[in-house]
Amino acid sequence: MSKVWAGMLVLMCLAVAAPAAFAEDKSPTVSAQDHVLGQVTAPVSIIEYASLTCPHCAAFEKDNYPQIKKDWVDTGKAKLIYRDFPLDRYALMASSIASCAPDNRYFAFIESFFDSQETWVTATDPAAALKGIARLGGMDAAAVDKCLADTKLQERIIAIEATAKNDYGVNSTPTFFIVGAHGTAKLVGDQSYADFNKALAAASP
Repeated sequence: MSKVWAGMLVLMCLAVAAPAAFAEDKSPTVSAQDHVLGQVTAPVSIIEYASLTCPHCAAFEKDNYPQIKKDWVDTGKAKLIYRDFPLDRYALMASSIASCAPDNRYFAFIESFFDSQETWVTATDPAAALKGIARLGGMDAAAVDKCLADTKLQERIIAIEATAKNDYGVNSTPTFFIVGAHGTAKLVGDQSYADFNKALAAASP
């Protein structure tokens, strides 16, 4: 992927950063199909819409996710739901591979793709680079090829993106919904940990 295209992704994935504010529109709810990190009974839900090729999504994974996980997810106060919002075909490929991984490895794949994003997104052949990362994660070439040929899986991922756009007004990544006892807060773009902490505290019982 060219550096020009990588630069365009920055513009695609980041809208003007918005402060935490309770959403007036319809907000998402947790479903049985979701990948959940943390205790499913946690009173607050962090619903993240992200693209695996989005630099600002990778920045959240690096800068804010560890502290949020430590303070909120690991303590049982919140759970994280990750939902795909692929901005391009390589993001869709990466999302498909993660979805084909065993349930207990799903978030490990997501983290690996974000951690190595700068390498595989700018590779001469991003698809081959993704396959190499998948093999390191325990998926052989045949399993990856079968996964990438699964059009129904890709349609489900695209449907998640369409629902986010049409029902919840998501138009950039990352977008977060903090759903709790006192309503829903929507955070868009590159927010600070302080912003997340404030929204999570406000949503808590």
